[in-house]
Amino acid sequence: MDHAKEDKKMDSPEKGMSRRGFLKGLGVTSVGVATAPKAELLAKLENAPSPNGKLLDKDSVSISLLVNGQKVKVQVEPRFTLAEVLRDQLGLTGTKIGCERGSCGACTVIMDGNTVNACMILAIDAVGHKIETIEGLESNGELSKLQKSFIEHDGLQCGFCTPGMIMSAKDLLDKNPHPTREEVQEATAGNLCRCGSYPKVFEAVVASGK
Repeated sequence: MDHAKEDKKMDSPEKGMSRRGFLKGLGVTSVGVATAPKAELLAKLENAPSPNGKLLDKDSVSISLLVNGQKVKVQVEPRFTLAEVLRDQLGLTGTKIGCERGSCGACTVIMDGNTVNACMILAIDAVGHKIETIEGLESNGELSKLQKSFIEHDGLQCGFCTPGMIMSAKDLLDKNPHPTREEVQEATAGNLCRCGSYPKVFEAVVASGK
């Protein structure tokens, strides 16, 4: 099989959309997760329902969380993790659940200025802390510079690990605006990419810091 010809066919404008165009479209969804106006996201937070399909135990409690600058009240059981509450109750599905034991980094969020694995933190233990998720990076419907850099440098494939990877990168850039490739590698060491997009991820983060 002539792979060069196949690639040329896939990139041909006669097909309606090039392979690169398709991947970039996928990238926007992955790095932004939700590009709806921030007002819409805030409204969703303010009207957070009970966990999807879950019957709350009689021992459930009402707690307040500070997520992306918005204080929200949720009803949780003591066993609920922060990752579950962010996804199931607040609809912030950019926080992925992968291994559920803190080893893949898909659920990475920033708490009080440091990255944490949301699957390893109980929601009740997050009370009183400032939580940032991938949805909080956009401003007025626009992706952040870091998110755009991931798209421009093809820093993703399937996109499942991308939100967590971006949050780790944001934490690094907040503390070190101009990191080296080696520093990016160290900062994202806890984020597993099964597609093997690491070189492009490092490239995207370094470029974002310039």
